Amino acid sequence: MNTPLRKFPIHLKSAQNRLLLKGGQVVNDDLMVQADVYIEDGIIRQVGSDLVIPGGTRSIDCRGKLVMPGGIDTHTHMELPFMGTKSVDDFYWGTRAALAGGTTMIMDFVLDSKGVLPLEAYNKWREKADPKVCCDYALHMAITWWSDKVKEEMAVICKEKGINSFKVFTAYKDVFMLRDDELLKVFAACKELGSLAQVHAENGDVIAENCKKLLALGITGPEGHYMARSEEVEEEATHRCIMLANQVNCPLYVVHVMSKGAADSIRRARSKGAVVWGEPIAAGLGTDGTHHFNSCWRHAAGHVMGPTLKEDPSTPGYLMDLLANGDLECTGSDNCTFNADQKALGKDDFTKIPNGVNGVEDRMSVIWEKGVHSGKMDPCRFVAVTSTNAAKLFNIYPRKGRIAVGSDADVVIWDPTAMRTISAATHHQKVDFNIFEGMTCHGVPKIVIANGRVVLEEKELHVTQGAGRYIPTPCFSQYVYNRIQCRDVSRAPKKVEREPYDGAIVEIKMDDKKGSVENPITASRDSMFHSRPPTRGGGRNMHDSGFSISGNQIDDNKPQQAHNRHIQPPGGRSSGGLW
Repeated sequence: MNTPLRKFPIHLKSAQNRLLLKGGQVVNDDLMVQADVYIEDGIIRQVGSDLVIPGGTRSIDCRGKLVMPGGIDTHTHMELPFMGTKSVDDFYWGTRAALAGGTTMIMDFVLDSKGVLPLEAYNKWREKADPKVCCDYALHMAITWWSDKVKEEMAVICKEKGINSFKVFTAYKDVFMLRDDELLKVFAACKELGSLAQVHAENGDVIAENCKKLLALGITGPEGHYMARSEEVEEEATHRCIMLANQVNCPLYVVHVMSKGAADSIRRARSKGAVVWGEPIAAGLGTDGTHHFNSCWRHAAGHVMGPTLKEDPSTPGYLMDLLANGDLECTGSDNCTFNADQKALGKDDFTKIPNGVNGVEDRMSVIWEKGVHSGKMDPCRFVAVTSTNAAKLFNIYPRKGRIAVGSDADVVIWDPTAMRTISAATHHQKVDFNIFEGMTCHGVPKIVIANGRVVLEEKELHVTQGAGRYIPTPCFSQYVYNRIQCRDVSRAPKKVEREPYDGAIVEIKMDDKKGSVENPITASRDSMFHSRPPTRGGGRNMHDSGFSISGNQIDDNKPQQAHNRHIQPPGGRSSGGLW
């Protein structure tokens, strides 16, 4: 694909992009240390104290602030064609909003219609994204149908196009959903390529049947979307996909984990050694499904997504607990936004409401508020779940996800004492609704640096459309595949060496007439059942029975006793004429 040349302002091309971040607390996933950070030409050049730096360097006072790696949002859908419309945040508006919230890289999904081959879909996404992105980005590839050609192009996608993750669906029946035999083939292909399989886990068959029942009952509002997707629908599919991936020793990444049951399935599998990771998202960590029952249709529809937000108000806290203690791995936003007039496509039928919510801008603040400010995780764990773990999983660490010499200068200077209130009226996204409306967050990005350039300062964005870069994600991430390769060796099937059997072997008798093996218990099927003739009225003889003790009986060849009519039956003769 020929990517057009992008023209940047002269200051973006200058070699004199030098920054000194002075006096801050540097936070990585494994330690916090007081240090200065020197940045030149988009790369972190020095970290420490008493640094020797060239003249003309801009110094930024970071005292009292945390200097952290910029966030990596593992799950976005910018300008996605979906359910008859297209998500309103495109690659410009979406990445612009990401930077405003402290996220300096997104990972979007190539998700085209069934029947479109991966390479064609990849080219479409690059053509949409490259001219618009304000920050760096990478891509995942969705596999929504299966053929030998799809498998062939998966290899090209990995080796030549820089994508190391493939997403499958067990939901959206007849649109994106794959059957179990197809899932096994995709997982086996991922394993062979050294890529990471991802899954949207819900039982699509159950959802489809539930939707029909609810619509037949006259339930057409957004609450129907929730009612069609009970928690066990997500839990079952999560467990099933973990099992299927484990059969071919393929690493699995479960996207947007929304329920306690699904999270517990991942936790249990990990405790048994399964190579699986779970990704909760900002929406599931910051709000709940009670909004589906709001009396305002727009408000309720604004929360429609799949899998659904759960009605149990304790679910967000439960997911945060598992994220804090390591049972869940990293966080995305699943940002896929639709305005009111787009959501209104389903005003009379909840199955036609475009699924998707916001989160790319607010993810960092929501996780800090619900995780760090609440006391459930420390700043190091915050860095891990918002940036570092994603960089390790998708094999771009330590280029991304770390404040270290040689890493990309994607940095957020975070003020843990500042506060902001989330609102659609003030956010930087194009969507007209915000599911976190009115939430007050402690912890705010004060300055954001992307590729060595200050893009947010004093609440003002200074972004350039097209300044972001496409970041390839190489296959065979050590963080993912070291265990897989060891399991290939330790769990390989092994033949048991033993002395050959030289004893007697029973002779199997064959039925000469039918060429089948004689059953020593039931010589023929016909002998297992009585076959009394029908009654005079043509009905079934109710004295007939399919019950058999053991097929042929010992007295089968004994003459039957002659029929006797009892003139005086037990109990006396009846006057009704039956006897």
